[in-house]
Amino acid sequence: MTETVGGSAKKTAARAAAKPAALKVQRVYTTEGRHPYDEVTWERRDVVMTNWRDGSVNFEQRGVEFPEFWSVNATNIVTSKYFRGAVGSEKREQSLRQLIDRVVKTYVGAGKEHGYFAGEQDAEIFEHELTYMLLHQVFSFNSPVWFNVGTSSPQQVSACFILAVDDTMESILNWYREEGLIFKGGSGAGLNLSRIRSSKELLSSGGTASGPVSFMRGADASAGTIKSGGATRRAAKMVVLDVDHPDVVEFIETKAREEDKIRALRDAGFDMDLGGTDIVSVQYQNANNSIRVSDEFMHAYESGGDFGLRARQTGEVIERVDAKELFGKLAKAAWECADPGIQYDDTINDWHTCPESGRITASNPCSEYMHLDNSSCNLASLNLMKFLGDDGRFDAVTFAKAVELIITAMDISICFADFPTEPIADTTRKFRQLGIGYANLGALLMATGHAYDSEGGRALAATITSLMTGVSYRRSAELAGIVGAYDGYKRNATAHQRVMRKHAAANDLIRTYHANDSSVHKVATEAWQQALEIGAKNGWRNAQASVLAPTGTIGLMMDCDTTGIEPDLALVKFKKLVGGGSMQIVNQTVPRALKSLGYQDEQIEAIVEFIAEHGHVVDAPGLRREHYEVFDCAMGERSIAPMGHVRMMAATQPFLSGAISKTVNMPETATVEEVEEIYYQGWKLGLKALAIYRDNCKVGQPLSAGKGANKGAEAKTETVVEYRPVRKRLPKKRPSQTVSFTVGGAEGYLHAGSYPDNGLGEIFVKLGKQGSTLAGVMDAFSMSISVGLQYGIPLEFYVSKFQNLRFEPAGMTDDPDVRIATSVLDYLFRRLALDYLPYDKRAQLGIFTADERSAQVAGEYGSAPSSDVDLEGLRGSVEAAPAVEAAVETTAPKQVGSSTELLELHLGKAADAPLCMTCGTKMRPAGSCYLCEGCGSTSGCS
Repeated sequence: MTETVGGSAKKTAARAAAKPAALKVQRVYTTEGRHPYDEVTWERRDVVMTNWRDGSVNFEQRGVEFPEFWSVNATNIVTSKYFRGAVGSEKREQSLRQLIDRVVKTYVGAGKEHGYFAGEQDAEIFEHELTYMLLHQVFSFNSPVWFNVGTSSPQQVSACFILAVDDTMESILNWYREEGLIFKGGSGAGLNLSRIRSSKELLSSGGTASGPVSFMRGADASAGTIKSGGATRRAAKMVVLDVDHPDVVEFIETKAREEDKIRALRDAGFDMDLGGTDIVSVQYQNANNSIRVSDEFMHAYESGGDFGLRARQTGEVIERVDAKELFGKLAKAAWECADPGIQYDDTINDWHTCPESGRITASNPCSEYMHLDNSSCNLASLNLMKFLGDDGRFDAVTFAKAVELIITAMDISICFADFPTEPIADTTRKFRQLGIGYANLGALLMATGHAYDSEGGRALAATITSLMTGVSYRRSAELAGIVGAYDGYKRNATAHQRVMRKHAAANDLIRTYHANDSSVHKVATEAWQQALEIGAKNGWRNAQASVLAPTGTIGLMMDCDTTGIEPDLALVKFKKLVGGGSMQIVNQTVPRALKSLGYQDEQIEAIVEFIAEHGHVVDAPGLRREHYEVFDCAMGERSIAPMGHVRMMAATQPFLSGAISKTVNMPETATVEEVEEIYYQGWKLGLKALAIYRDNCKVGQPLSAGKGANKGAEAKTETVVEYRPVRKRLPKKRPSQTVSFTVGGAEGYLHAGSYPDNGLGEIFVKLGKQGSTLAGVMDAFSMSISVGLQYGIPLEFYVSKFQNLRFEPAGMTDDPDVRIATSVLDYLFRRLALDYLPYDKRAQLGIFTADERSAQVAGEYGSAPSSDVDLEGLRGSVEAAPAVEAAVETTAPKQVGSSTELLELHLGKAADAPLCMTCGTKMRPAGSCYLCEGCGSTSGCS
């Protein structure tokens, strides 16, 4: 007995002696005795940022100091957004060194104070390594870190928040208050409204409850007010409702109905752009909406059964609905306006490390952070291209060491961080949620010769994600042995260990295809084995470790070609030049990809030149067809299939603590049934959340399936009869008119010539200086349209194709009949329709003069209110367009069809992107948010 006790005591003493007193840090990138700043060449630059609309200077700081290899764009964004101190004052930061030192020294100081480092030398190495990685754009913390750390402001480091609301007026009003505080700090928040009684339930007073959708109006107005009050980016928020809530149908259809209102008001001439003067009259525009579906509901959908909607307080079923019908309504609303997204409740909670402390009910606005109510998450993202060697190998070992350093820093930040509310502070300090992720996956896959939608591409993405999370949890377990496990671990130890085993088991199931993913998988497997072993002894320091965020502004800071998990947006992009201006270039990933695929320098040069001219790789000289898929992008001539996006998400999801900010792009021709299938497959493939965007779904009026067939058939018959395949030239002398116009400050002239027996026959557009590229393009465009008109292509066909097309210049016009134009072409074809089309055809297109709109309101035409007339007319035009196009394609000469195709622009989600509230530039998609490449502002996280 004594011997046994003595033996145990010896073992305990041995374990105590073996336990590290604190963290030993080894050098990865740096050299002893030499500071990272001394290893780069620095230069002084002038940052002058102008508003594209009027050329006015909206930011200026001259003589800032940056490394020579930082791009102009990254320099501009960091200087204007992250440098602290009043511009022009002595306290204003002038150098990237000051910015990095401000943040890194704060982290290191907190690490020393809280006992993370074994000694001063380890703290110094840690400081140098973090400095090097930030200096060389290896990774970045999320934006709140750069805004706040090391300043006199509250030290807020988190970008993502989840709130909670109960079924009381006090709680609802507190929800409005807490959201406002978070928006004021430039962050986003989400919450689940399902505890609020439905409009079908009674209050204790005997009256009927308002329901959550009603209270959403107040929260939406609050967010809009804070946004318009001068925030650097619009308020980002998420509202979630459970599928068994009695108001679920009202919630599902809320934003789709508002989109109908937006279209009607826009077509009536109101400024309905995001941030436009008239958009405030429309509700629910500041939030992303998501439906939480359960496995019970999805099984009812599969079997064709019904499903119970439950009272919030008693849980009793108060209504039964057809599950297929309800799921169809969800898909139809998403098809119409991209909302709601979908979240898979049981899958989310099956991967929950802390179920004993509460269920996961909601997410942040971009859907990547999912954990307890009243909690927050700070993010950081690695630039994957920094780990790709010249030999095309991904350096898994260095990547793992970088992850260890970053996770350590992220955990240290919770020690000194401030939070907007006490409940959030309490939960975050107890559970220490982190969100490490990455950017540039799309660029990495292309550079290594992988198609985004391929088994090899998914294998590489899966192994990298698994390695990142495995190393994160290994370091978290090591930190638990030094500074202790998170406070909530003991209560949730069994569940946390179960989730760790699930991650490790998923890693073992990865099938590898190439040397790259095989080598990464080997390192990942070792990391998971060690994470399980160390965690079983120490527990873990963090309740969660990883997410895949949109990496908007920080992606630009790191000069990334692609954000988060997204593929490349397009093969050609614009690059800012020193001294102002920009030039169009082929993405630098393309030549690297061609080299990895075995092409010679001469071939690469020819292919790149072809891409620069055409924007795609189809028929590029010397490019083998089997390599086309490597260059598929989110949009363009060869766009990635919707399921390609879903399959990539499914490949990486098992290796993430949280979820993925990702929008599945769908073509305009996608059907409601295809949206429904995407949402269904997301559940089958084990995703936690999913959002879709159908090209132009917020621009064209939704189709009515029942009426579409009939109207389409009628349009086709009429078009075939009217069409003349023989060119009818204009006489030498013909009537004409000239219209001067202004769109968004750009001045021009439209000359329109007619046949003597009426009917438009030619147009000439003067825009830009004579001899300029713009003037030449407009001349060619005018000639193409004129020839098409003379061959008999109806004017209404062109109007249906070009109205509502979005690009700059856009905005206010000097035409009383067309107050707002989304582009010059939008204005021109609306004006031509007003001048040359009869009222009934314009009514089908939703185009009216100012007098006609007024008369409609007064009922002069004996029709329904103007919104109904506009909507029905627009339905007809959208439904007829495919039939008209088909008729043209089957009967027109080949060259006419080709020119029509060349004029078509596939803008997709980018077409609906808002204008940046900071600089006025058109934003672009970044995950499920939007990003301004001009100044770095985002509509969501990081």
